[in-house]
Amino acid sequence: RGAGSYTRYDMVAWGQPVKTNNWAPDARWYGHRPTLVGAVEGPAAEALIPKIRAAVARYPYSRYGDYSVWPGPNSNSFTAYVLSAIPEAGITLPPTAVGKDWRADGRLFGLTPSGTGVQLSLGGLFGVTIGWVEGVEVNVLGLVAGLDIRRPAVKLPGFGRIGIGTIA
Repeated sequence: RGAGSYTRYDMVAWGQPVKTNNWAPDARWYGHRPTLVGAVEGPAAEALIPKIRAAVARYPYSRYGDYSVWPGPNSNSFTAYVLSAIPEAGITLPPTAVGKDWRADGRLFGLTPSGTGVQLSLGGLFGVTIGWVEGVEVNVLGLVAGLDIRRPAVKLPGFGRIGIGTIA
């Protein structure tokens, strides 16, 4: 509350993989502008901050050498892990986020990051996700296609979400 900025967490391939405030909050990443995939404000955001900090602190792949571009753990699987700690936020990563289906818990089957459905994932390479927030998704080699039921849309590899309320 009343902060002049917010905390930025990243997972990168060099050095200690999990970084805090290494870049400006809305800085470009490899030339790309940041994309908003969800927002929580006010008292709801205040309640989530300790959960986010705790998830970042306990991320099991935060040691040197833990980063793997594909299928994970990478920056997208890190973000999916943090989102799984705050399912009440109702935020999911777009289908273009390669690595989002790589499960940090190592399990073949479990809840979706939003906690609203189930996910089958073979190391992030192949899988199926069915959830209210995530929709219905099929993952083949990290490329995701599917349907968003909650906010009607088609999800296509390389294009993202195409439909009502397109976010990414």
